[in-house]
Amino acid sequence: MTTQTVSPTTQTAPSRGSRWLRGLREVLLHAILQDRVIQRAYPGIMHLLIFWGMVIQLIGTVIVILQYPLFLPIELAWPRGTAYVGFELVMDMGGLMIIVGVLMAAIRRIIRKPSYLINRWDDWYALVLLFIIALLGYSTEGVRLMSVSPEWRAWSPIGNLFAQAFTAAGLDLSGGSSFHDFLFWTHVAVSLLFIASLPFTKLRHMISGTINIIFRPELASGALEPIEDIETVEKLGAGEIDEFQSNTLLMFDACVQCGRCEDVCPSTFSGMPYSPRSLLQALYASMQVNLIQSGKSNGPNSFEEKIARENPWLCTTCGDCIATCPLFIDPVRAVIELRRYMTLTTGDVPGPVGEALTHMERRGNPWGLPKENHAPYLQELGVRILQPGETTDTLLFLGCAFGYDNRSQNVGRALIGLLKRAEVDFAVLGPAEGCCGETARRLGHEYVFQVMAEENIATFESVKFNRIVTPCAHGYNTLKNEYPQFGGNYTVLHHTELLAELIAEGRLSMDREADDQVHTYHDACYIGRYNKIYDEPRDVLGAIPALKLSEMPRNRESGFCCGGGGGHMWMEIDPNTRINHRRLAEVTDDAKADVIVTGCPYCLIMLDDAIRSKGLVEEVAVKDIAEVLTTHMDD
Repeated sequence: MTTQTVSPTTQTAPSRGSRWLRGLREVLLHAILQDRVIQRAYPGIMHLLIFWGMVIQLIGTVIVILQYPLFLPIELAWPRGTAYVGFELVMDMGGLMIIVGVLMAAIRRIIRKPSYLINRWDDWYALVLLFIIALLGYSTEGVRLMSVSPEWRAWSPIGNLFAQAFTAAGLDLSGGSSFHDFLFWTHVAVSLLFIASLPFTKLRHMISGTINIIFRPELASGALEPIEDIETVEKLGAGEIDEFQSNTLLMFDACVQCGRCEDVCPSTFSGMPYSPRSLLQALYASMQVNLIQSGKSNGPNSFEEKIARENPWLCTTCGDCIATCPLFIDPVRAVIELRRYMTLTTGDVPGPVGEALTHMERRGNPWGLPKENHAPYLQELGVRILQPGETTDTLLFLGCAFGYDNRSQNVGRALIGLLKRAEVDFAVLGPAEGCCGETARRLGHEYVFQVMAEENIATFESVKFNRIVTPCAHGYNTLKNEYPQFGGNYTVLHHTELLAELIAEGRLSMDREADDQVHTYHDACYIGRYNKIYDEPRDVLGAIPALKLSEMPRNRESGFCCGGGGGHMWMEIDPNTRINHRRLAEVTDDAKADVIVTGCPYCLIMLDDAIRSKGLVEEVAVKDIAEVLTTHMDD
C-alpha cells in the first residue's frame, strides 16, 4: 500500500442565492411543516397542535400590537368588520390547539409513557407555562367579553365560554377594568417569562434546532465528512469537547432528548450498554461544563468520565437514529469523531478492531488474506479482466467479501452467471481491484481509507467504462457517495438495481415456479436507509413465478440492522446482545419465513452466523438475491 494520500476535492461552492433557497426549503419542510415529526402519529399531532397554536398566537399578537403606533408611525387598519370576526375565531382556535396539545403531551408522559421517554424538569416547565399562557389569554378575553358584550362574541367561542363561566360564578366587574388589567399584565409577564426561558430550557430547540436543520453538513446520504489535509492536520478526531466542529456542538445543543433515536437503535434494543441519546447527553453535559460554564471546569475539556471507553464502538452506523430524528441530529457523526481520535491519535482501540485495521494496512483487506486469494473463481468462469486502456460497458467491482469469504464467493459465481446469461458487456479489474476502504473509515482510520480511495480511483482512471456495478452494499455506498469527495465521480449501481433493469428489459427471465418456501427480504442499511433502494429487490423477487414473499415488521425505511455495520463484522460481541439474533427472531416469529433474501455480504454473513448459532440450519436459509434468481432458472 502506498503512503501518500489524496486531498479531498474542493466541490464547487453553491451560490449565495442557492444556499438561501436551500435554507428556506429546509425550514419550510422540516421546521414549519415538520414532515419528520409527523412520522409518528400521536406525538406528531401533539407537537403540531402546540407549534401551530403558538404560531397563530404569535402572529395574532403582532397584528394586535400593530393596531397602535408604538413601533411604526402608522396604524395597521386590519382586521376590521367581518375580517375581525374571523380573526377572533382563528385566535381562539390557536389557543385551543395549544391546550389540546399540552393535554396530549401530559397524557403521553403520565399514562401512555413510552419506555424511551424520560421526564425532566424543563419538560413539565414548558408544558405548564404554555398551559398557563393559554388559560390567561382566554380569561382575559372572557372578562373583556363580559364588560363589552359585543354582538360577535359567539365568534370567540372559547373566550365566550370563559365569560359565561365567570358570570355563572358571580364574578363582579363593578371595580371597572382593574381585574381585566390584572389578567392582561399577568398574561404579558408569563409570556415574557416564556421568552426569557428559551435559552435555559428545552424550549431553545425552537431556535437551535432550526439552525441545525439549516447548517448541518451538506453531505450525500451515507457519506462521512473527510479529514482535510490529513497528513498535516494537527487534530485527528475529537478527544476533548472543544475539538468537535462548531456545527457538531450546535447539534449537541439542539437535541431535545426525545428518545426517538434510542427507540430505533439496534444496539440499545439488543441490550448493549449503548444509547445514542445517552451519548449525546454526555457530550452536551461536557459542553455545558467546559465551554459554556467554563469557570466550573477543573481540568482539560475531556469527557472520559462521562463516556465509557467501549461506548463509541457499540454503534453499527446503521443510520436509523439519523433517519428518525426530526432535527437531523446525527449521533453517528459524533461516534466517528470519537473513533478517529482513538484510532489515529491514541491507538487505544479494542483488540479485534486493531487486528482488522492491521490487516487492511498490511494485506489491503480486513480478512488479512493475500491478494492472490481474491476471487479465484474468476479464472474458472472465464471472466474478462480489464487491462489499462481497455473499455467495457459495466465494470463489476466485487469487493472484499465476494473475493475472500467462502460463503460470499458463491454469490459472486451466481451473479457472474446471471450477467453472462443476460449478455451484459462486463469485466472485472482482477488483481488490480483493491478494497474500497469502507471498513477502515467506519472504524475511524481515515488515513487508510484515503490511501485506498486514491489507489482505486487511480485504477479506475486507467480503464474505460460507463458504470460500476457492485454486489456489496457497503462498497456501493462508498463508491457512490464518498469517492466523489476525492474526485471519483462515477455512475454506480447496486447489483439489485442492475438485475431489476435486466428483468424489466426482458434480458433475464425466471423459468421455474417457486416452491412452497416463504421468502422474506432483509433491507440492508447501506442500500436501503442510506440509498433508498427498496423497490428494485422486491421487483426482482416479484418476477419469480409463484414466489411467496412475507415482510418482516421492520422493513424498508424502518428496516432493522443485521449487526455487521460500523465495523461490527470484525468485533467480538457478547452472545447475549447480538443484533443478528434479534433480526433472526423477526424472520422466524413474525415473517414465518424459510428463506431470508438480502443484497449485502455483511448481512449474509451475520444472518448465516445467527442461523448456525441458534441451530436452525435445517429450518431457515439465507441467500443473496442473485442466488435466489439462479435457482429459479433453467440450466
